[in-house]
Amino acid sequence: MLFLEDVPCPVVVTDALGTILKLNPSALVLTGGTTQDWCGQPLDHLLPLPSRMFLQTHVWPMLLRDGQVHEIHLQMFDAQRQRVPVMVNCQRTKTDGPVTYTWVLFVAADRSRFEAELLGARRRADEAATAAAASARFLRAITDAVPGMVGYWDRELHCRYANSGYLRWFDKPHHQVIGSPLHELMDPETLHFSQPFLQGVLAGRPQRFERSQALPDHGHGHALVNYIPDTGAQGQVVGFFVLAIDITSLKQAEDKLRLAASAVENTVEAIMVTDAQGLILSVNPAFTVITGYTAAQAIGQPANRLVAGRHDDAFHAQVQHELAVHGRWTGETWARRPDGSIYLVWQAVTVISAGPSVSQRQVSVFSDITERWHHNERLRHLAFHDPLTELPNRALLSERLAQLLGQTRREERSVAVMFLDLDRFKAVNDQLGHDVGDQLLKAVAADLLRLVRQVDTVARLGGDEFVIVLDNPGTRGQVEILAQRIVIALGQPRQIDGHPVSVGASVGIALYPSDGSTAETLIANADEGLYAAKGAGRNTYRFFSTAGALQNEAAAGDSRVTGRAETGDWQVQDAG
Repeated sequence: MLFLEDVPCPVVVTDALGTILKLNPSALVLTGGTTQDWCGQPLDHLLPLPSRMFLQTHVWPMLLRDGQVHEIHLQMFDAQRQRVPVMVNCQRTKTDGPVTYTWVLFVAADRSRFEAELLGARRRADEAATAAAASARFLRAITDAVPGMVGYWDRELHCRYANSGYLRWFDKPHHQVIGSPLHELMDPETLHFSQPFLQGVLAGRPQRFERSQALPDHGHGHALVNYIPDTGAQGQVVGFFVLAIDITSLKQAEDKLRLAASAVENTVEAIMVTDAQGLILSVNPAFTVITGYTAAQAIGQPANRLVAGRHDDAFHAQVQHELAVHGRWTGETWARRPDGSIYLVWQAVTVISAGPSVSQRQVSVFSDITERWHHNERLRHLAFHDPLTELPNRALLSERLAQLLGQTRREERSVAVMFLDLDRFKAVNDQLGHDVGDQLLKAVAADLLRLVRQVDTVARLGGDEFVIVLDNPGTRGQVEILAQRIVIALGQPRQIDGHPVSVGASVGIALYPSDGSTAETLIANADEGLYAAKGAGRNTYRFFSTAGALQNEAAAGDSRVTGRAETGDWQVQDAG
């Protein structure tokens, strides 16, 4: 172009990537070579390493931001590959074609204001040395400030540059690193691992990889490494830059997270994480085993879909209160599986604050304790029930009667206690065996349960002794009618294992509060009534007499109860 030819100072035109597109004659004189030699080459090839890095880190960012730079001082190679200080102005140009950059290079001799600075060779050399030193200090300041490791190795794998981070990695002073061959700085195992990447970068291909290396403190460090090839004027690789980041702490954190994740994945307890709205964020495999929901079915769904609905609002309010005040709650909850089955879990819920910009999380750890609960319930049942008939035993009878008496005192209700045993039961055991006797006791228990209401209690004290507690039975006459029905029902002949069996029942009755105000007194006085019934000839009933005399409420003297159980047609006849 005529414009370029008329400009007396060197001018170079590049594209947006820094590739040389055109040079004017002054630029060719300064750099040597022909247009064919330089076009298509990177602008970096005209610059020594310090100026090259300054161009990349300082000049190009300004151009990309502002579109121009003025009076930037650099060094460049002249025709004899000597370093020449220049001042650079650059302008971004956008016409109909792609964006280009015009670089105007002012060598000191080209401008009058530099003439005084270049009067002598020594002064020029001093200034060049000063500029080089300044560039070196600038480069050192930049690379030392980089949060990582920066180095440069020549083609013979000798270190030519290392920033402070790189020196710390090797744990050696500057003079022991710069100029040293790679095999003296790197342990054999790491050097062997790095060989493919060294071969790749020396062939002109950038490399990126992770590397571990033994450290002087006998530990191991990890680095994320980039090898960037450095090409000369003719395109050959003359060395490579090393940009690396120490990721040892990151690897250690990853190992801890991996261990924690493994523990979560392999624990037998279900783990569920929910957000502040109660939506499930993550679950572990044990969650699926326990709940029946897969991760895909659970994640994103509300956690309350697991709730069985057996707890009232007060329970859920208490749980939320504990979480809000203490950040933790533990206890038993009932849950429901997709198939509708109910199970009991022991659950621990912890509130976790993830940070000011992240809402709270709740971590729930729970296990299925249904089998243990059934076992405990069975033990509790055995502790308070007769193992043969499954009726309440003496302990549960006393507890229920005491509770009922407490309620009765507050509400002015009535209570009746019946104490009965079987007549001729010993003969059944002796003649037909204990198996038949046990089956007879079970049949008697079933008859008694059938004759009383659900609010009443039938208990077996042992042997053939039973106690019935009637909750607010009504009048004395209604208690008497029930006693008649019991005597008749238990006196009916029955077949057990093909054997005809016939027994009777003697019943003693005590009423609250006339016959006693405590459970022990009422049971004892009903027992007195039982002895009175036996003394009256058995197969009958008697009320406890407060005067100490056993009284037949139906008729004087020895009486027997007769009638038809199936019709309820009762009458009391004098046996005499």
